[in-house]
Amino acid sequence: MAPTVIAGPQEGDAAFLRIDAVVKDFGDFRAVDHVSLDVARGEIFALLGPSGCGKSTLLRMLAGFESPTAGRLLLAGQDLAGLPPYARPVNMMFQSYALFPHLTVWENIAFGLKRDRPPRAEIAQRVEEMLRLTQLTRFAQRKPHQLSGGQQQRVALARSLAKRPRLLLLDEPLGALDKKLREQTQLELELVNILRAVGVTCVMVTHDQEEAMTMASRMAVMSEGRLLQVGPPADVYETPGSRFVADFIGNVNLMDGHVTVDEPDRVQVQCADVTHLVGHGITGYAGMPVTVALRPEKIFLSSEAPANEGGGEHLNRVQGRVVASAYFGSYTLYHLELPSGAVLKVNFENEACHAEGPAVGARVWAHWRPTAQVVLTQ
Repeated sequence: MAPTVIAGPQEGDAAFLRIDAVVKDFGDFRAVDHVSLDVARGEIFALLGPSGCGKSTLLRMLAGFESPTAGRLLLAGQDLAGLPPYARPVNMMFQSYALFPHLTVWENIAFGLKRDRPPRAEIAQRVEEMLRLTQLTRFAQRKPHQLSGGQQQRVALARSLAKRPRLLLLDEPLGALDKKLREQTQLELELVNILRAVGVTCVMVTHDQEEAMTMASRMAVMSEGRLLQVGPPADVYETPGSRFVADFIGNVNLMDGHVTVDEPDRVQVQCADVTHLVGHGITGYAGMPVTVALRPEKIFLSSEAPANEGGGEHLNRVQGRVVASAYFGSYTLYHLELPSGAVLKVNFENEACHAEGPAVGARVWAHWRPTAQVVLTQ
């Protein structure tokens, strides 16, 4: 596989956190494979990937719970090698929150501060500041079991921020919370607002793409210990660099074919059911096998064959039979069986109340613009 070009950070101090050619081996198993990455000061960065891809191992090395087999970890120019966890200007918030059940909210937040033995007044001032920041002041004397999951999360965050770490590590920060609760309370945005108010640099790991795309200014998709693509969430979603990234981030149709036309401003790809006309070039791939990635929300449906509009607004089209549908409120997901037997997934926006789309068994046309697809060469 060709090396991936890694996008640079978007905020200040480009190399505030530098991960330089880091390798981590456990016996014969390589968990992290020559990872290099720069994270800017004040950035919220997400490591995204399936279980076992190496993201948590990388986080544990930053925290000091594991040591790299090779490579360097630099924070503001300081090499973290040999520094134990307690000596690093780094704090980690675990998925389980790890709150002390016998201590109050106030005491949980103060716990780490007390270990450094500053004056009592300084501890009290810092705890009160964290309570205000996380909107927990009125819950200060409650025990963890008397709080909701979202409130427990904020206690864990307040405790992690109380010592003013230069780097905050989040391990599946919303993984312990019910998805419906997260949507109702907008916990992702609440957490981002707190992190930005403090100005702390943050690296989070998650397998939840929505969590990463909502919270992070940039993210990296990992697989088998390697970084496959790094960039702002919208860029990774709209222009995935590989089949794995396209399939992992969001819903997608992947169609294999070969390039029949390769010009600077257009590409033509012959697939089993459709000749894709793509409004951009890839250069140097004429005759080569490729994969076309097409998101379901970029496809239109009509009962009649669409006419090319104004020079070809909907040049790509294929007819299929509706074999299944699933209603999701704002849209309906249709599965169209194409002539080859392949299935095309299409999102149909429900613009009107009780809007009726095509019935199962109906033959319809799917069509999309030349700018809708991405041609993947790996």
